[in-house]
Amino acid sequence: MDMDFFLCVIGMVMFIEGLPYAAFPDKMKEWMAQLMEQSDSTLRKLGLVLMGLGLMIVYFGRQ
Repeated sequence: MDMDFFLCVIGMVMFIEGLPYAAFPDKMKEWMAQLMEQSDSTLRKLGLVLMGLGLMIVYFGRQ
């Protein structure tokens, strides 16, 4: 049962990640170009914040 849940979560993440690329490919290219201009420390901080938010969502979702 746990592996089924894990695969469902991975599938949903892939769906959500792919949605903007399918719906707005031109805007995603522009956004990616802007991302390339950001410093490594800014991207690292953004990644850490998003990871923290993701863990909080999982924690509260499992309560």
